[in-house]
Amino acid sequence: MDRPGFTASLVAGGVAGVSVDLILFPLDTIKTRLQSPQGFNKAGGFRGIYAGVPSTAIGSFPNAAAFFITYDYVKWLLHTDSSSHLTPVKHMLAASAGEVVACLIRVPSEVVKQRAQVSASSRTFQIFSNILYQEGIPGLYRGYKSTVLREALWSWRQDRVVESWQSAVCGAFAGGFAAVVTTPLDVAKTRIMLAKAGSSAAGGNVLSALHGVWRAQGLPGLFAGVFPRMAAISLGGFIFLGAYDQTHSLLLELGRESP
Repeated sequence: MDRPGFTASLVAGGVAGVSVDLILFPLDTIKTRLQSPQGFNKAGGFRGIYAGVPSTAIGSFPNAAAFFITYDYVKWLLHTDSSSHLTPVKHMLAASAGEVVACLIRVPSEVVKQRAQVSASSRTFQIFSNILYQEGIPGLYRGYKSTVLREALWSWRQDRVVESWQSAVCGAFAGGFAAVVTTPLDVAKTRIMLAKAGSSAAGGNVLSALHGVWRAQGLPGLFAGVFPRMAAISLGGFIFLGAYDQTHSLLLELGRESP
C-alpha cells in the first residue's frame, strides 16, 4: 500500500475517532452506569458525567487509527476486482481484522474508563495504577474477547466511491440497528470489566456473564442502556464515517497537490 494511503487513514481515522468519543462521552457514561451491577444511581447517576474522559482522550486516536490502517492494509492484501462477488467478504474480513488489532488499544482504555465512570471520585491514573498493582497487564485486557466479538459483528465501512454524506447516513442507520442487537454483548463486557478481581465474572466468560445477568434481571438486564447506546452509536456512525471520508479525501487531495 502506498504511503499517502496509510498516512491519510491514520490521520482521518484518528481525528474522527477522537471527535466522536469526546462529543458523545456523556451518553457513554450514562450507558455504563445503567449496565453496572450496582445500578444507575449508586454508580453516580448524572453526576460526574465526564469521569474517565482522560482515558478516552489518550486511547481514542491510536485506537481509531489502528483500525483504519489495518482495515486498509488487509483490503489491499486481499485485492480483488471491484466487480467481484467476493468484495463484500473482503470488506468483512478487513473490518474484523481491524477490530482485533484496534481492541489491543481499546480494551485497556475501556477498562480504565468504565471503572472511572462508576467511581467518579477516583482519578483515572489512580484506577490504572490499582489495576496494574492488583491484576497486572491481564487486568487491563479483561473483556477483550467480548469486546472483539461485539465490534466484529457490526463493524463495516462503505467504499470510498460513496460520498461522505451517504456514508454518514448509512452509518447512522446501520449503527443504530447494530447497537440494539449487540447490547447484550455490551452488557456482558461491562460486567466483566467492572467485576471485582478474583470473582467468577472477572474470568471473562461471556456466556457466564450473560447467564448471570439473565438470572438476576431477566431481559431488561440484558438490554440495559440500550437507548443511550443506540443514540450514541447512531450519532457516532454519522459523525465518524462522514468525518473520516471527508478528512481522508482532503488529505489525499493535499497529497496530490504537494510536489
